Amino acid sequence: MHASDDLRSTPAAAPPIAAPTFAELYRSHATFIWRVVRRLGVRPADVEDVCQEVFVVVHRKLPAFEGRSSVRTWLYGIAVRCASDHRRRAHVQRETPTASLADRPIEAPQPAAVAEREARAVLDEILDQLDEAKRAVFVLYELEELPMMEVAEAVGCPLQTAYSRLHAAREAVEAAVGRRSAKERSS
Repeated sequence: MHASDDLRSTPAAAPPIAAPTFAELYRSHATFIWRVVRRLGVRPADVEDVCQEVFVVVHRKLPAFEGRSSVRTWLYGIAVRCASDHRRRAHVQRETPTASLADRPIEAPQPAAVAEREARAVLDEILDQLDEAKRAVFVLYELEELPMMEVAEAVGCPLQTAYSRLHAAREAVEAAVGRRSAKERSS
């Protein structure tokens, strides 16, 4: 028996993967969570509050994270639950503006920025028409580009159910875009 045979027959123990710190998670995923929360139907005025709720939960649950899913999937699951909870209780606590901002000149945004903002507003309107389950799958798969296995895991459903929800969501989005296009052509 050769020394090289011994090395091949004994698998090398993989070094343990260190769990990410809260600061690392926040730094690398805060923008993702902000986008997800916004796309899950949280009003723009409430997005920062819901993002904070997400990271409060992350801070509390991080020591128990076992790594059975990717960190991104785990974070998304928390974001979905926080956004859902917020939308359910949003009718109870609405922020009401009490004073208007002082009038001051605002620079005209570039046409591309305006078009992008309008496109996002249209997308938000269309996403608002989807039920929570379809919306979550659509946002994760189409907008955040997560693999379908991670999407199914994040929303807590079987893989085929996630595909079914995606199919139904795509049909609803296409129909809404078609209606909107027809309406704009007739105007």
